[in-house]
Amino acid sequence: MKFNWGTGVVVGFAGFIGFILFFIIKLQTNPAYDHELVAEDYYKQERNVQDNIEKQNNSNELKEKLTVTKSSEGIIITFPPHFDFKGINGTISLYRPSSQKLDFDTKISLSSPIMLIPKNKLTGGLWEISIDWNYEGKNYLNKETVYF
Repeated sequence: MKFNWGTGVVVGFAGFIGFILFFIIKLQTNPAYDHELVAEDYYKQERNVQDNIEKQNNSNELKEKLTVTKSSEGIIITFPPHFDFKGINGTISLYRPSSQKLDFDTKISLSSPIMLIPKNKLTGGLWEISIDWNYEGKNYLNKETVYF
């Protein structure tokens, strides 16, 4: 078989296509590159959008707002001091955009107006925190993003 420029072009195209197919197959089969949904119950969450807007408006109307800060011990959530902390309940959801396996929820349990999410539960990186809480029958929702 004679090797001329036409054969070289065909071999070049075949090599390029093989190269691209190799990386596509590698990405699809490697568990390190999981392609997962943002949330398992995405459509169910969409139905609650108006409720969430009302809860966020309630949070925005507070004179003293809930604060989320990062410290060496973990993430500190400080509830408004004019509320009696014994009457506050709800859940805190921590969402890790890079890995669904690291997401977790925790119940709000307070012995003071401050709640600590310990450092050992968190890995370094970006965390989206959603605090869904209520006090005296009024619902509140705070969303924060923290790089820990």
